[in-house]
Amino acid sequence: MSNVSEILTKSRMVSRPSSQEFIESVFDDFFELHGDRHYEDDMAIVGGIALLEGMPVTVAGIQKGHTVKDNVSRRFGSPNPDGYRKVMRLMEQAEKFNRPVIQFINTSGAYPGKGAEERGQGEAIARCLYMSAGLKVPVISIFIGEGGSGGALAMAAGDRVWMLENGMYAVLSPEGFASILWRDPSRSAEAAELMKITAEDLLKNGVIEKIIPEPEEGLENNLSFTAEILKKELIKELDILCSKTTDELLEERYRRFRKFGDYSE
Repeated sequence: MSNVSEILTKSRMVSRPSSQEFIESVFDDFFELHGDRHYEDDMAIVGGIALLEGMPVTVAGIQKGHTVKDNVSRRFGSPNPDGYRKVMRLMEQAEKFNRPVIQFINTSGAYPGKGAEERGQGEAIARCLYMSAGLKVPVISIFIGEGGSGGALAMAAGDRVWMLENGMYAVLSPEGFASILWRDPSRSAEAAELMKITAEDLLKNGVIEKIIPEPEEGLENNLSFTAEILKKELIKELDILCSKTTDELLEERYRRFRKFGDYSE
């Protein structure tokens, strides 16, 4: 098995710690908030307010489960539009009370069901991106596992985008890529190599700013190892971001993402 295939396997493991486990390990006094105030409370998104070394923050994450029952109720971490609207409600609240936003991403993609499309899945993702781009408080997005398509991108328009060592981020799954390119999903390992989806590749290409290490014995066996490193990095980075003016924050965020569409050089 290639290294990329190993990373892909680890990023998708059912035993991999969830967003809620990271939130409870990194932050104190997490208070979960529910619902999008439009339709329903999407269980594929968990979010609320918490403290980071005494600093109030807003946290949100795409939530997978560890059991079949939990995964079914959360659609295996594939949010409906109601989930993205929950995130937007949390971001609006964060801006109102001047709280930084930290987002955890772990999804194969947004839910493709009939109801999701009827309630505006594409619009919800687009509006989530639009709101993130103009948010007047710091935003840090962290890939803790799988990052697939627009479902992941919706929560990845941060001032800083980080990834765990065995995370991945792609426009679509390697299986989907192989099916489209070669009409053969069994060539997913080959596709994964070509797609450059690993943390190392994404750091090299400027898509992310930081790789958070994982323990040799596996993240599922020692979450505290990575959680402690992540907590220290968040405190350090938020100290930098919170010292910037709103204009500086927005301008730097704009330039961060604008560079991906600049082909002048």
